[in-house]
Amino acid sequence: MTASAPSHSATRVVAIDCFSNAQVRPGEFLLACGDGNNRLTDIHWSHWGPSSAMGTALDNVNDCQPYCAAGKFHSYPVIVRLDRPEASRSHADVQRFTRIQLVYTDGMPALTGRVMTQQLWD
Repeated sequence: MTASAPSHSATRVVAIDCFSNAQVRPGEFLLACGDGNNRLTDIHWSHWGPSSAMGTALDNVNDCQPYCAAGKFHSYPVIVRLDRPEASRSHADVQRFTRIQLVYTDGMPALTGRVMTQQLWD
């Protein structure tokens, strides 16, 4: 019996941030690429697998009152879920999560529902 070579078909599953960095289990993640007014911090991943990832974080959101440059950031605890992996166009041999879902567990930003879902970039 001979030993098999490691499989090269296994690909990493990553989250790609605003700066096109492919990250596994990031501790922070910028959600508002244009203005930086929404960022996940203090992320603790309980699961990171080939089809989804789950964790908890703080969603730091600028209230933009009376306008964004003068606004204040507020932190809201959330459950984070990443899913729907697809092949990355910008990183060879990498699958990227294409969707993020936040579930607010204690308060939420104005004009935001308890559950927020958005597509992720590549």
